[in-house]
Amino acid sequence: MADIPSISAAQAIAASALRAQQGRMRIIAENMANANSTSKTKGGDPYVRQEPVFTPTPVTGGGMGVRMASTRPDASPFKTQYDPGNPSADAQGYVKLPNVDPLIEALDMRDAQRAYEANLNVIDTARTMQSRTLDLLKK
Repeated sequence: MADIPSISAAQAIAASALRAQQGRMRIIAENMANANSTSKTKGGDPYVRQEPVFTPTPVTGGGMGVRMASTRPDASPFKTQYDPGNPSADAQGYVKLPNVDPLIEALDMRDAQRAYEANLNVIDTARTMQSRTLDLLKK
């Protein structure tokens, strides 16, 4: 039979997920803040959407948690808009716009918030179980 992580390990796993989702929300907020950021140079590339990279990590007490190891640039193409008067426009008058879709970012943010809330519930449930166990031991 596989080792079953303890209640404190379950809390540590959930806490690692909280930190990972917090980092994910920070990256999403950065993407949303730069959704309209064009290049500072003529014909240059605008802001590139970032994606979080998660990796498993062992936690104290057994089990595997998760951490945000890094970010990587999104490989999707830039949008273009015809705006010859823009200082960022190329020779043909097109401006490259970031590959950030605010709708996708909003959906990702909602997903990260739900994952964060779920992990908070795990921690709360584990605390309740510990408290009830202590109450039973007192009797």
